[in-house]
Amino acid sequence: MAKIRFHKIAAVAVLIGFAAWMGTGKFSSVGSAAAGGETPPQGQAGASAPEAAKPAEAAPVRRTVAVVTPPRIQHARAIHVTGQTQADKRAILGARTGGVVKDLPISEGATVKAGDVIMALDPEDKPAMIAMTEQVVKQRQAELAAAKRLTQSGAAAKLQLDAAQSALAAAESQLEAAKADLARMTIYAPFDGVIDHTAVEIGSTVGQGGEVAILLSLNPVIVKGEVSERDLGYVKIGDTADVTFVSGEHIKGAVRYIGREGVAATRTFRVEVAIDNPGNRLSSGLTTEITLRSAPVDAVVLPRSVVTLSNNGDLGIRAVDASGKVVFYPIDLVDDTQNGLALAGIPADAKVIVAGQDLVADGDMVNAVPADEAMVKKLIGEAAGTN
Repeated sequence: MAKIRFHKIAAVAVLIGFAAWMGTGKFSSVGSAAAGGETPPQGQAGASAPEAAKPAEAAPVRRTVAVVTPPRIQHARAIHVTGQTQADKRAILGARTGGVVKDLPISEGATVKAGDVIMALDPEDKPAMIAMTEQVVKQRQAELAAAKRLTQSGAAAKLQLDAAQSALAAAESQLEAAKADLARMTIYAPFDGVIDHTAVEIGSTVGQGGEVAILLSLNPVIVKGEVSERDLGYVKIGDTADVTFVSGEHIKGAVRYIGREGVAATRTFRVEVAIDNPGNRLSSGLTTEITLRSAPVDAVVLPRSVVTLSNNGDLGIRAVDASGKVVFYPIDLVDDTQNGLALAGIPADAKVIVAGQDLVADGDMVNAVPADEAMVKKLIGEAAGTN
């Protein structure tokens, strides 16, 4: 019993001592007291306590990026289109009436002028029909003259004069029909061109509408291709186009037509380029590549690796402003060349980040250093190569 009471007394003593220590208000741990064991004056304690509670903030580390001010150029966007040569005009000449081929003064590959005879059928009895109809017309003219005299003298009624006039008109109509029937026996070239194919021979029989020959007009020769809807706004009628053939030959032409209705499956629009072709040197059906160029615009040429994405996913480049802060400029892709990307929308004095652009974010403070000499020479060379 005495032992139990002793423990109780000890616990009460410890509790009283702890309460007295708490009443002093001194809770600092070891090493937190002021140097030399001195307590700062009461007036300074309130001011220094918040500052002592704040941890020391380390200065942010700035990344180092390489920048360059790219040279400005006037660049014309190049649009490359696969094309094929075609004749300016193509006509399938057919027989206007049936008959036997009597004359065929042309051959495949022959050059003809508008109005030249392509084929003549045997006229058979058609000239005789014309001669007979001409005699009928003369007879009807004489009858009309006699009817006029009789009517004027009162010996014949006016109705007889009207019948004579109608008979003459009918005879003249028959004569014109006979002449037209004879004219249909001959086929003439409707325009200047070259005979690409003949389907008849002398002595063969051809029916009305039957194919006689194919006539091509190859000067100018037309190169047809299709441009995408993305490039359509850069092409205008009258623009100069460079046409490259599979042989490596380069010839300049002019855009003469741009289709107004797109192909539903490909969303492309037909474009035609006319090329002078004296002597019909170029044939129809040749594979080509058409290069169309837009009006020159102010741009810079940069490597593809410089282009990056903003925080919002926009395509552009990062640059450094005068204060050393990273800024983002959206770009307009003018052209994708072999030497790099021709870009518009970049300010003239922009210091474009060419190394480290993907390691920084918009608004970061960086240390900008000029790009090395090799990078500068590369950029200048690319700009000169695409100018």
